[in-house]
Amino acid sequence: MTHRGPLPDLMVEPIVRAALLEDLGRGGDLTTDLLIPEDHAARAALVARQAGTVAGIGVAALAFRLLDARVTCHPAVADGTAVDADTEVLRVEGPARAILSAERVALNLLGRLSGIATATAGLVAAVAGTRARVACTRKTTPGLRALEKYAVRAGGGANHRLGLDDAVLIKDNHVALGGGVTATLARVRAGVGHMTKVQVEVDTLAQLDAALTADPDAILFDNMPPDMLAEGVRRVAGRAVTEASGGITPTTIGAIAATGVDLISVGWLTHSAASLDVGLDIVDEGGR
Repeated sequence: MTHRGPLPDLMVEPIVRAALLEDLGRGGDLTTDLLIPEDHAARAALVARQAGTVAGIGVAALAFRLLDARVTCHPAVADGTAVDADTEVLRVEGPARAILSAERVALNLLGRLSGIATATAGLVAAVAGTRARVACTRKTTPGLRALEKYAVRAGGGANHRLGLDDAVLIKDNHVALGGGVTATLARVRAGVGHMTKVQVEVDTLAQLDAALTADPDAILFDNMPPDMLAEGVRRVAGRAVTEASGGITPTTIGAIAATGVDLISVGWLTHSAASLDVGLDIVDEGGR
């Protein structure tokens, strides 16, 4: 999945609402409510403090709007845009209390998603000129999967499975408990519908040869060195989508891509990518 359109508010709102409720607790924003008059207005800019690829502008805007529908949001860039340090990415204006109370949730989500998009964009650039596409995995933050996978797409990457229910992936533990590669593939093929893709993970070329006899839709090469991976791609010979996974870093991904593999899946894009530094600056104290 490579669609880069924004997620609908219907999907995003429960996530943002839960984050706001977590932050506001049982008593609301004590500091802001004590210091800022209820009728005070302000304008603020969300600024990327460091260079990167932006993702989550709409998510951040929703945080402000959920606290007060009178807050208006004016994006300065679109998701997927590479920006320099100190670039304004979103302008908000309206009730000052809502702006201050939603600030941390908006920045947390925007920084997190932009960090994922930035890391993805770096890997995408590293494999430019090859056939390989960079993909994420299910190693996502609980509750944030839809947003994090969206951020990967904003960074130019692709999504692997969104969940357990949209494709079959026979992994090593399935093979161990299911009687081997050939047996597990046969049982899966007998039980899935014609629209369901079937992928099998292999650790050795012998497993690959066994898997190919059952015509899987995709092969996942797990932790194979580049020379073995290249031989695996040669043996598949276009009969299935090929994917490499395990131990992928910015310094190793080029050699992996050079083997001719179709996909390179990277778990750390969503479980360990550093957040982009984003801040909120009051640019105009609107007053009453």
